[in-house]
Amino acid sequence: MADINKARSLLATGRYTCVLCRGESVFCSTDRGVKPLVAWYESKTDFSGFSAADKVVGRGAAFLYLLLGVTAVYAEVISTPAKELLSAHGVELSYGREAEYIINRKGDGMCPFEAAVLDVSDKTEAYAAIRRKMIDMNIEI
Repeated sequence: MADINKARSLLATGRYTCVLCRGESVFCSTDRGVKPLVAWYESKTDFSGFSAADKVVGRGAAFLYLLLGVTAVYAEVISTPAKELLSAHGVELSYGREAEYIINRKGDGMCPFEAAVLDVSDKTEAYAAIRRKMIDMNIEI
């Protein structure tokens, strides 16, 4: 419980978009969207047992948290599909506000990463779909 509280506290400073904590190990990012989660996953660092605090968690981010092996997630805003996915996998979950889906940055539709994995059930397939979408959108790690 201390790890999730530490992660939430660091997120609340407003300096970070997402934070991972386990004991004395802390990873923070100011990058938006799924970019920091993909970078952490691709770093091959063992994040098993970490707690995460994030500004926004859609289904794409939820799949990435599962791939990272985190055991607890706090989201300021979480989509219903992300909440259902994380809960189904036994991730301890807390959040500020639930939304039907995450809105894209233009504010005119669904987040492209949530849309890319909406009908995906396999973590590996979800990761591949997220990476394809990042390439389509010219997002580099």
